[in-house]
Amino acid sequence: QVQLVESGGGLVQAGDSLRLSCAASGRTFSNYAMGWFRQAPGKEREFVAAISGAGRATYYADSVKGRFTISRDNAKNTVYLQMSSLKPEDTAVYYCAANPLYYNIYSGSGHNIDDWGQGTQVTVSS
Repeated sequence: QVQLVESGGGLVQAGDSLRLSCAASGRTFSNYAMGWFRQAPGKEREFVAAISGAGRATYYADSVKGRFTISRDNAKNTVYLQMSSLKPEDTAVYYCAANPLYYNIYSGSGHNIDDWGQGTQVTVSS
């Protein structure tokens, strides 16, 4: 099991940038693909971005492509989500997820993922 702790959320204005971090512990970090998901009030959880264990492959939801960047530092056991040009519709609780299989992250369903963080709130005002 991997323990995940997100940080970096907050209240920003539309057009601003924000960087989320997710610190992992418990297993060999580089053996895990990582991802970010989000859930807005009254909506289903949705996939945001994925990164492979070595960081060579990334994948994004169409809604954030070109605005968000996922990266990881395996020496620090941390994955990041750099968010730019934020929009009010980006408002959600953002969750970090880990899985040994990259497919289970970028497939987007989240159904085969057991390791989740507690979430961090991102609120974008118009």
